[in-house]
Amino acid sequence: MSTRSILPTAVAFLLLAASVTTARAADLTAPSEPAPELPAISEQSPWMIRARALAVLPEDKASLQLNGTSLNGEKVGVSNSVVPELDITYFFTDNIAAELILGTTPHTARGSGSIAGLGEIGKAWLLPPTLTLQYHVNLTDTIKPYVGAGVNYTIFYNEKAKGDFSSFNLKNTFGVALQAGVDIKLDDHWGINFDVKKLFLEPEVNATLPGAGTVTGKVKLDPWLIGTGITYRF
Repeated sequence: MSTRSILPTAVAFLLLAASVTTARAADLTAPSEPAPELPAISEQSPWMIRARALAVLPEDKASLQLNGTSLNGEKVGVSNSVVPELDITYFFTDNIAAELILGTTPHTARGSGSIAGLGEIGKAWLLPPTLTLQYHVNLTDTIKPYVGAGVNYTIFYNEKAKGDFSSFNLKNTFGVALQAGVDIKLDDHWGINFDVKKLFLEPEVNATLPGAGTVTGKVKLDPWLIGTGITYRF
């Protein structure tokens, strides 16, 4: 083979080798395809709401005076009530939460004890928003009991005198609340709830009895609030 035929062949071989090397280098330096993203693990919302049927069971103790003179053996019987109730709960951690309890309930006050002959004294609606701080225990994956304590501010409205009384007024007041209950989880969002609260509530009362004078003092309501209902965790 002549020199003239060898030279073009060698050049062609070198060009081919260079192109192969360049292609391999490009393959080695090309960025690899991004790995598929894993689905994000959703965290449970800290918000929960509960809707309950609530039984309100007040006590019937009182400390009353008629025109400043103490009435011995007096009592004021306050009717029970069953009402709907809504609360909103926010979980700071898995165990610690704050709950705002909302609801309103009507009650009738009736004289008993030494003032039983007075009959019905008055009727009023109570709006007792209550804020509690709770501690929840993860007893199992589905059963979560809790205890709580907090403050209550009760607003009395639509007060109406009854029977022989011409006026009936209760003073808005603060109180203390204790609480215990359990949430039973049905799925990631829904559950059922059982709850018991004790409010320590002693509002001042002022009622006018024409021809006799003014009845004043304090009514020790201290109601038990017993409820059950459903929960929804967002």
